[in-house]
Amino acid sequence: METATPKKVIFSAVQPSGTITLGNYLGAIKNWVTMQDDYRCIFALADLHTITVRQDPAAFRRHSLEAYALFLACGIDPKKNPFFLQSQVHTHAELAWILNCYTQFGELSRMTQFKDKSAKHADNINAGLFTYPSLMAADILLYQSDLVPVGADQKQHLELARNIAERFNGAYSPTFTVPEPYIPKVGAKIMSLQEPTRKMSKSDENANSYIAVLDKPDDILRKFKRAITDSEARVHFAPEKEGVNNLMGIYSSITGLTNEQIEVEFEGKGYGDFKVRVAEAVIEELRPVQERYSQLISDKEYLEQCYTEGAQQALSISIRTLNKVMKKIGFLPKKF
Repeated sequence: METATPKKVIFSAVQPSGTITLGNYLGAIKNWVTMQDDYRCIFALADLHTITVRQDPAAFRRHSLEAYALFLACGIDPKKNPFFLQSQVHTHAELAWILNCYTQFGELSRMTQFKDKSAKHADNINAGLFTYPSLMAADILLYQSDLVPVGADQKQHLELARNIAERFNGAYSPTFTVPEPYIPKVGAKIMSLQEPTRKMSKSDENANSYIAVLDKPDDILRKFKRAITDSEARVHFAPEKEGVNNLMGIYSSITGLTNEQIEVEFEGKGYGDFKVRVAEAVIEELRPVQERYSQLISDKEYLEQCYTEGAQQALSISIRTLNKVMKKIGFLPKKF
């Protein structure tokens, strides 16, 4: 009798925020939902990473809870897979310190995100900002992750996690699974509606550049009508048509249509019709998410139960890896 092949482990985490964009939803969260049945998924809100930038405590707490509720509303099922707050699972911070000691200064100094964030926050270039790729490596390696969904801006960090795993395995014997990137083919990178050469971001000062998952339908329609395209007024995919390509990518992610099918649908129609149709598709996609979110955010007791159980599950998995690591290094065993 054949035994079932164990599901591969996928780890994915995002920072909590009061604003989750359409780019986050189509590029990450929607993929999380589809992965739940095919993989052993570990999902986290990376709130420890968030404090490399100063946070207002009350807003931070509120944003964390709102983000957790919104991810559940988007379809994350805490009964299928652990979904937790990173700060509530102490193994993350403990392994991060150990991995700091197996990460070279030169490797961290080459991280492009450290350079970018240092430029943005010149008054607060703290050690956490420099070493947080080691914490990210700990997040991934704790769960013996086979795959990690990454966008283009995170490939460098995953490569560092792989290097750290291989370095530790080489020094002590195989301990960590060396993770591979998992890059979705469609919707992996949704661009700004106003500057389509830049990734859609909630931190953009121009609110018309991004769609928030909780935006009202009228606001979504207005933002898409103002989306930057070009003067050709023909819906087709071409390298130089960044704005149109972005709208086609959004429409494709929601409808499942190929670029060729989208071109056929809008043949002979201008950008006005196209923008309205994309907006309508987005509004209908987000409607059940917004309705479910309204229900969840009013039930704090249920949310607390979900994230507590998720943290307990994550701890029971990750403590095995941490204990193995500490034993191999030579720490005395705990007797309590």
